[in-house]
Amino acid sequence: MTDSTPSVPTFFGDDDFPVEWEDGQKDLFWVHDDLHIPNPISPMYADIGGWWLKCDYMFRRFGTPFASDWIMKIINGYVYTAAVPAKAGLHAEGNEFGARYTPRVPLDPEYPNQIGAYLGWTLPYYADNFLVWWRERLRPEMERNFERFDNYDHDGASLLELAILLEDVIDMHDRHWQIHWVLNFAQFSSTTALNAAIAEAKGEGDHSALMGRLQSSTENRNWDSINELWKMKEKIKADGGPVAEAFEKATATDILAALKETEAGRAFIADQLEPYQKVYGYKSMWAHEFSFKTWRENPAPIVEAVRGYLENDYDFPAEIKAVAEDLEAAKREVMEGVPEGEARDRLTSALELSLKMNPLTPDHHFYIDQGTNARVRIVLVAIGRKLVEAGVLTDPEDVMYLRYNELRAVMAGGYPGDAAELVSDRRDAREDAYEIRPRDWVGTADPEQVAFPYWSLWAFPEKLERKPPESEDLVTGLPASSGVVEGTARVVVSPEEFDQVQKREIVVCRMTSPAWVVLFTKIGGLVTDAGGMASHPAVVSREFSIPAVVGTSDATRRIKTGDRIRVNGSTGQVEILEGFERSSEHRAVRDLSAHI
Repeated sequence: MTDSTPSVPTFFGDDDFPVEWEDGQKDLFWVHDDLHIPNPISPMYADIGGWWLKCDYMFRRFGTPFASDWIMKIINGYVYTAAVPAKAGLHAEGNEFGARYTPRVPLDPEYPNQIGAYLGWTLPYYADNFLVWWRERLRPEMERNFERFDNYDHDGASLLELAILLEDVIDMHDRHWQIHWVLNFAQFSSTTALNAAIAEAKGEGDHSALMGRLQSSTENRNWDSINELWKMKEKIKADGGPVAEAFEKATATDILAALKETEAGRAFIADQLEPYQKVYGYKSMWAHEFSFKTWRENPAPIVEAVRGYLENDYDFPAEIKAVAEDLEAAKREVMEGVPEGEARDRLTSALELSLKMNPLTPDHHFYIDQGTNARVRIVLVAIGRKLVEAGVLTDPEDVMYLRYNELRAVMAGGYPGDAAELVSDRRDAREDAYEIRPRDWVGTADPEQVAFPYWSLWAFPEKLERKPPESEDLVTGLPASSGVVEGTARVVVSPEEFDQVQKREIVVCRMTSPAWVVLFTKIGGLVTDAGGMASHPAVVSREFSIPAVVGTSDATRRIKTGDRIRVNGSTGQVEILEGFERSSEHRAVRDLSAHI
């Protein structure tokens, strides 16, 4: 607690999680970004890839009264972000890894009230028109940009040509993330407005389950990618033969090896797998980081997804039909019992605007969060290969452990030290950071800052208000997708573990991204450390009708693979019914049931 505001919670660090502070930083509310970057960050991504790099553009364009910037601080290897209040705040000195922030001159205290009128005046127009802008103007712009980088001869280019290409891809990244923030804020605001309209028309209470169902969509690039995987599965099932036999292997590595041994298998790779990679392969398990391989580079996750679809005989048409029917039912339900009048009119208008924006969540992930960042990574790795050939680095991935200007100096021959030694030290530091358990937040939980609208994606202020669980066998979070499921837990922390997930198991993880959708067709439930009601795991769990609890903070620490757990997606509680390590007597039975 601070002397001046004894009622405001603070955390400035301790022996287990020390924090170094710059002037003015302690006064802000810093949240661990486990939603996008749950792992220790790489230096290169921190310098040129972060989503926060264009947030000032969003706040400037919309004239937001509640924030003027969204800044980043690296603590013990992890990303923490804070919203800078519009009336005062911090100024970032350059775009540095672990940037230093200094106090900026406070704005006119009346500024938030004045500019708020502009926001309220323009925002409905964005929500009403953005889907058309996206389809007719913005998405074609990004697709044209992608075409150049996808057709570029990276291997045939010189190091100098790749250095210039890196500058070009950074320019593309910056432009696409400008588009992202215009889209994202317009969509986020329309969702917030719908929440308020539902509360006004139907009374205060918990409408989160209904609200979640109203965020579904059936026409977007996420469903397109699943549909294409399903078509692949159907062809394999119909044709049989060597390809079907190959997919009976235990792992993606084994399947790929078997496919390459037969003419039919090689044809499948050329006619099915590689075309899918060219369209849908620009994503990785953690799309916001540059240091994870994309599906374009490594098709193993695609192969594993198809294997899972075959194993479960996944029915895409039935799945999409169920989502469409549930969305229509939710639209009817939200209007039930609301009498004619102004409140109903406002609810109708808010619902129409929000529904128009629904497809843009998966679409902007496909084109920006995943697709744009993937193109930057591919250019960086191409540079890495050239530096390995020149004997400067030992692994193409080493470029991720250099900072932007360090890499430029290395390419030009002007770096004074041993780049390989620097990379080795930073790899070690990042590995060490994985052993640290990051705190949910640090700094000062000032109520005005905690009220920053976007913090709901990280389940704040709920996390601040959450009481400790009544039992060591109880994990609490947010009720993200209704229903109750009981089963065996499977803790998943890396893509290499996807093929270990058995049918109907309950996945426990830090966070999910669109690349995780391949698991949703076979799992029985989901529990995550991160996320709020509008986060990726919550939305997708509702689409697949999977009971889910999100935003627990510590599920991956308290639940072990093999534990018998009960997930209540309606109350937000997860019960550990039977600890795997404590009950070897029933272990064989559980292992057998997982394969039935």
